[in-house]
Amino acid sequence: MSQARHTGEHVTPPAGGPTFDGDLNFLSRFAGPLMLLARAMLAYIFVVAGVSYIGQYAGVVDYMQSNGVDGRLLPLVILTELGGGLLVLVGLKTRWAAIALFGFCLLTALFFHLGADQTIHFRKNVAMAGGFLTLAILGPGAWSLDAWRARAG
Repeated sequence: MSQARHTGEHVTPPAGGPTFDGDLNFLSRFAGPLMLLARAMLAYIFVVAGVSYIGQYAGVVDYMQSNGVDGRLLPLVILTELGGGLLVLVGLKTRWAAIALFGFCLLTALFFHLGADQTIHFRKNVAMAGGFLTLAILGPGAWSLDAWRARAG
């Protein structure tokens, strides 16, 4: 079994050596803005859905009930999607929001997307859960309110 070897963030090849960065170490120079972009991409679907559920409240309640989920949980769903999505977007309490959305994605996959005609939605929710788990482990990055608050003391 091979062991992974950490190469420093600012590794430069020896003079006259190869310049191909097969480990993509150059990405570390852009980690702050790339993590902001990644958080925005993860948050997008949840913020949009949370807002739309407010405007389509009765229809969403009916959909939830048709899948065996109590419609009285919709305010919690809206809070989780809209609130969690906004927290992830701005990078505030990011790890907590990511864990909440990780669980939400898995529950959504299990309660709403187990049917044969729901395979793509099931896979999408599992993939997003993995993204949120990764975010919870790695944190929000330097371009976040969490990082700003840590620097401020």
